This record gives sequence, C-alpha cells and structure tokens, in this order.
Amino acid sequence: MNRLIAFSLSLICISNFSYSQDKLEIEISEIRNNKGNIMLQLFDGNEKILTMEQCPVKDYKCSFTFTNLKQGKYAVRYYHDENLNGKMETNLVGKPTEGYGFSNNVIGKLGPPPFEKWLFEIIGDKKIVLKPTY
Repeated sequence: MNRLIAFSLSLICISNFSYSQDKLEIEISEIRNNKGNIMLQLFDGNEKILTMEQCPVKDYKCSFTFTNLKQGKYAVRYYHDENLNGKMETNLVGKPTEGYGFSNNVIGKLGPPPFEKWLFEIIGDKKIVLKPTY
C-alpha cells in the first residue's frame, strides 16, 4: 500500500512539473513620451504569434502580463504607436520613426535581428525589462 501511495505521489509531482503554467511579466521602460500605445506580439519558439496586445503608455512605461504559459522558449517584438494609427511609421528609406524593440533588447543591423536572438526561456515565473530604440 505504501508503494502505491509513493508511486501515485511521484506521478502527481512529475505531471505538475511537466505541465506547469508560468507567468511572464514584461515592462517596457524609457519610452520617449506618454502618447499612444505599445503594440506587442508574443511568439513561441517556432516563430508562431501566440498573442498580440496593446497597452497605453503611462509614466513613460508600459507593462504586460501573460499567465498560463508552458515552460519553453518565447520571443517578443513591439513598437510605440505614438499616433494611434495601428502601424509603425517609417521614413522614406524604411527606417522606423517610432520606437520599437525585441526581447533581450537585441538590435538589428539594416533590418530586424535574427529571430534566434530574440528567444528567451521560461522556466518558472519571469520578468523582463525592455527599452525601445528610437
């Protein structure tokens, strides 16, 4: 009987670990003004968009919280939609004129950085702080 109880408890512990649901908090700080929204996309490790969210800028920052995430690799990209038109503004040569960024605060050269550089791992609850490029 004791073996059966021990075996059952070990299965419960393993299943809870395998299917744990974690929380991701993202703070975007050092935003240049309090106009508009931050538009954010959360990706899984296979470059599939899981969700798109927006948050009004307040006190030069913005925060997002995602719950019930499985352990694994994720990535984020975002931009500061200052004029609330739903798209990232660019100049004549295609350079963004509104703030933007990626997870790990990676910066691309002549375009976005490779997706692999955006990836970060969630093992338990996690908080990341990002700063846009203007």
